[in-house]
Amino acid sequence: MAQYDVIIIGSGPGGYVCAIRCAQLGLKTAVVEGRETLGGTCLNVGCIPSKAMLHATHQLHEAEHNFAKMGLMGNAPAVDWKQMLSYKQDTIDTNTKGIEFLFKKNKIDWLKGWGSIPAAGQVKVGDEVHEAKHIIVASGSEAANVPGAEVEIDEKIIVTSTGALELDSIPGSMVVVGGGVIGLELGSVYARLGTKVTVVEYLDQITPGQDGEVAKTFQKMLKKQGLKFVTGAAVSKVVAGDGGAVVDYTLRRDDSAKQIEADVVLVATGRKPYVTGLGLDGLGIEMTKRGQIAVDHRYNTSVKGIYAIGDVIEGPMLAHKAEDEGMALAEILAGQAGHVNYDVIPGVIYTHPEVGSVGATEEQLKAEGRAYKVGKFTFMGNARAKAVFAGDGFVKMIADAETDRILGCHVIGPMAGDLIHEVCVAMEFGAAAEDLARTCHAHPTFSEAMREAALACGDGAIHA
Repeated sequence: MAQYDVIIIGSGPGGYVCAIRCAQLGLKTAVVEGRETLGGTCLNVGCIPSKAMLHATHQLHEAEHNFAKMGLMGNAPAVDWKQMLSYKQDTIDTNTKGIEFLFKKNKIDWLKGWGSIPAAGQVKVGDEVHEAKHIIVASGSEAANVPGAEVEIDEKIIVTSTGALELDSIPGSMVVVGGGVIGLELGSVYARLGTKVTVVEYLDQITPGQDGEVAKTFQKMLKKQGLKFVTGAAVSKVVAGDGGAVVDYTLRRDDSAKQIEADVVLVATGRKPYVTGLGLDGLGIEMTKRGQIAVDHRYNTSVKGIYAIGDVIEGPMLAHKAEDEGMALAEILAGQAGHVNYDVIPGVIYTHPEVGSVGATEEQLKAEGRAYKVGKFTFMGNARAKAVFAGDGFVKMIADAETDRILGCHVIGPMAGDLIHEVCVAMEFGAAAEDLARTCHAHPTFSEAMREAALACGDGAIHA
């Protein structure tokens, strides 16, 4: 019976980052993973492959729409679907092998197989039982089905994000059920490839929880790219046939029943914690009403010596949130003061343009009754953005009306997912909008738009 300081179940971003930090801090560490490769959903069938497809199809879009404007003449490239999927797989392989290298470098044992917890202090993998002082559940999440609807996912015609990343061919038409991050990213991939994409969303706007002004602008931009939207629609049934699938839905505004047909239906209505086969019920581990593992501020479950991080606990299901929790918990177990600031966790949508956000939205601050001010700057005033045909969108900085402390920022435009981190650092150190406004920014860069929005919180932007 092998003995460890820490055994982590799951090798996704939360699990593998936690393992590396544990090993760096001198803890004998093992990770349980049943997949053939490390990295969890994110690296194998989620974040990484989808970004590869987004990149490839964005290059196609540039060739079709912008190359001639720059004097790059010639026919637009033809799409070799098999080669594009091969490129996606190469991207996956490079990243997963990188994690395997880091495990070897840090002397982390990979316990290959699916794990369960027969008792506190024990993890069973196959027929072997391993002992550990600390057991961490980082088993991630799985795609959720449409709530209250009759939908049978086959990953061929009715697919989740997993199936959408490995279709045999480019469909002529696709219905995306759910107007959140996953649905819009993959919907935009196929729209660029020529698929007629219709997004059906239950709420009256896409990207639930996003700043309202950003969400409206984002939807308009995606419409210009060819995506169609049906909002305020409750899907009741999705049925697959020989030539595609039929989606039944009801428009909530007038209770009228509608139908739409498509070659492929992507179910993108969110994700749910994956805890199947872990044996949590037998251990008496407390769960939340939403099926998450209940933990305290130090990631302890209700059973001593068992912890949980990432998608299986409350909070946004984001890889970087799981990573931060993994590092924090590793430091706690090593006797340090691990901590995650949940008020400064950015969110990104990797379409084109990108959407990046952190902190409070206007809607949240209004609901709190908090006095605030807004500094806004459009990318049409940014020289670099205009030079690369990316002048659509804006930066929206929100600061406290009295103290000028930055409360949130919402960006829709070029490189938004990278630009938002300037504000993350500023918020982490309690900076005011004026602090950011007085920081020199290189010219010409997209980041100047961040400074201009901060300036707009004061006396005014320069290039507005």
